[in-house]
Amino acid sequence: MSVPISGAGRYIGQRVLRKEDLRLLTGRGQFVDDIAIPGVLHVAYVRSQIARGRIVSMDLEAARALPGVRAVLTAADLGQFNVRLSNMHLHENNGPITLPLTAEYVRYVGDPVAMVVAESRYIAEDAVALVYVEYDEEDPLITVEDAMTGPLVHADRESNVLLQIGLPPNPEYERILAGAAKVVTSTLRHQRIAQSTMETRGCVSNPTGMGELTVYIGCQSTHIASAAIAIAFGLSENQVRVIARDVGGGFGLKAQPWREEAGAIAASLLLRRPVKWIEDRLEALTTSCPARESDITTTMAFDADAKLLAMGVVYNSNNGAYPHMPDAGMPVMMFMPGPYRVPVYQFTGKAWFTNTVGLGGYRAPWAIESLARESLFDKAAREFGIDPIEIRRRNLLTSSEVPARNPLGIEIDNITPIECLDNLLTKIDVPAFRAEQAEARKQGRYLGLGIATYIEPTAANGIFPLLSDHAQIRIDHAGKVIANLSTHSQGQGIETTHAQIIAEQLGVSVDDVTIYQDDSTRSGFGPGGAGSRQAVVAGGAIIRTARLLTDKIKAIAAHALNANPDDITIEDGMVKVAGAEAMSRSLREIAELAYGDAKRLPPGMEAGLDAQYRYTAPRMFTHATAAHACVVEVDAETGFVQIKRWISSEDCGVQINPAIVEGQIAGGVAQAIGVVLHEEFTIDARGNPTAVTFKDYHLPAITDVPILEYTHISTPSDSEGGFRGVGEGGIIIGGPTLLNAVADAMVPFGTLPDDLPMTPSKLLKLMHSEMPA
Repeated sequence: MSVPISGAGRYIGQRVLRKEDLRLLTGRGQFVDDIAIPGVLHVAYVRSQIARGRIVSMDLEAARALPGVRAVLTAADLGQFNVRLSNMHLHENNGPITLPLTAEYVRYVGDPVAMVVAESRYIAEDAVALVYVEYDEEDPLITVEDAMTGPLVHADRESNVLLQIGLPPNPEYERILAGAAKVVTSTLRHQRIAQSTMETRGCVSNPTGMGELTVYIGCQSTHIASAAIAIAFGLSENQVRVIARDVGGGFGLKAQPWREEAGAIAASLLLRRPVKWIEDRLEALTTSCPARESDITTTMAFDADAKLLAMGVVYNSNNGAYPHMPDAGMPVMMFMPGPYRVPVYQFTGKAWFTNTVGLGGYRAPWAIESLARESLFDKAAREFGIDPIEIRRRNLLTSSEVPARNPLGIEIDNITPIECLDNLLTKIDVPAFRAEQAEARKQGRYLGLGIATYIEPTAANGIFPLLSDHAQIRIDHAGKVIANLSTHSQGQGIETTHAQIIAEQLGVSVDDVTIYQDDSTRSGFGPGGAGSRQAVVAGGAIIRTARLLTDKIKAIAAHALNANPDDITIEDGMVKVAGAEAMSRSLREIAELAYGDAKRLPPGMEAGLDAQYRYTAPRMFTHATAAHACVVEVDAETGFVQIKRWISSEDCGVQINPAIVEGQIAGGVAQAIGVVLHEEFTIDARGNPTAVTFKDYHLPAITDVPILEYTHISTPSDSEGGFRGVGEGGIIIGGPTLLNAVADAMVPFGTLPDDLPMTPSKLLKLMHSEMPA
């Protein structure tokens, strides 16, 4: 049952101020570059200046002679480590062997061919400029079309196809298309984008001399990073300690260490000195795992009542030379049906190698599916002459139809797309807007309304290692709570939300809860921040652990006070007996019993106040649902898009902290605005990145992002706590909402945009190609 969200408890559902903000806003955060180890050396990379070619020779002597340089290393120097880089699933990528430094052949501009290790970064950069590399340059393959017909990017591969996916051909699909009342098709090109995290990548590697290695790194899971480093260097995990204090954004970029981090680690092991590498912004914008570049052709067949009969998809993606993450094609295929009834479904896709920097995962890597699906539903509505809202009503799954399974057999739990849409429409008067839009067009002003719906597949279960989370909670002698969690925050407010769950469960103040999640040796294995999972899976582990601990507290108190455990409650840090206020004891007093007076414990009970639990979500995915609307105005003179209003209607189950939920939505929407209107990782015909500073790579400014209006419903999931994820939803739904709004504004001009980003120059070209209808 869906109900309006309200505070469900003392802490759950409350807008508790973020515990981490005092540290971060007063400059006391500790990011990778803040790590200062005596004697640390610094790394800078020599990078290829061409996109494709053979290394003829390298002259390193001038660089090695520069005072302060401790080493200039090539692939041959690192060969003893036999490094093999893995993806976040802890398997080698379905692609070529990826090494820190390339040995004989370069495959993209920025391909690292050597590294300088020096007493300072300044000296290292000066030495890089002294390295001379001679290449035998070849013509590069830059686009998917190049890859289809050109020579092999990797000579040991049979073709330039990295991955081919699809469903078995279904004869019913072609039959339905032939007899459908209406068939609509569109192709959407999604540009390559840079992952512009506030903190760039970096690491400090410190070998201890005892066969152990401590690595400070910006990552999304200390456990994934530790395991990946161990696998790469042939070590056991207990030899690798990973520490990540504060992380300034992850989004998939920091899911696992990559070439440059591995190079720095190898240098530290080779030189037996601490070594630091901090990515500069030029590297971040040119060689740091960009994302998204793909195109998708979608076809929908409808009956005469605008009900969907079949959907077909053809997908191609440009993965570059060394992909950082598995291609997004598989989740695109899995999630393309979204919250709709899709009787017949056809999908084919290929991921291609090119001579560009390898693609990485970026907040909801599959998000092109929602862009393509939602924009095509709008196109179909226009061809039927009905409102985009109406075509969705006719095709969305209803609450009476779920749980259901999509065409691939993926279970869709109790989603609420119709309810979210209805809730959204209480906040916007669509007929009044249409009247305003018609009047504005008479004045030469072009307003548009975009609406989109989606489901977010959160808390993946069964996709190793996105499986389970571990919590260990301890109450110390002073009655304060210490939690060691397998989670990791990159800005999501985990220290606050998880402290709220603990405080709610244990009956203590949130200020008395301390969360530790920054050290791979402190807690059990967990995948950290990925796939909008930490509220659901880690939240479940916390609740189960807290229950075990609560039962122990009650048993100790009941035994000591000669009371019935069922009569005992814990409130405000006090253990109370119903009807006997005078018998109340503080948690501190119970802790003193637990740790110091074994004779007063129940027979057979272990001393101490601690518990642990590993939790797995009950379903393959725990879905969140939303509907968004935005209103834009496209200036016919400048092509500039002004976002005038944005409304979010979200169902993410029980909200732990509505302020943090809304912050996650707003952040995702801001990124979606960047994708649709501003950002593009551009490359010229020779493979050179051309948007290498924020002057050329256009991130949205704060003035481009509207103040969002929020409305929520809450349909608890069947996971512990009733939570659903929310981390990627804003960018998944924000893109199609804005795309549809701009397309709606452009209807009088006949031609609709299908090429991202929709820059002013592109929109002006479309608007001036035809006179307004």
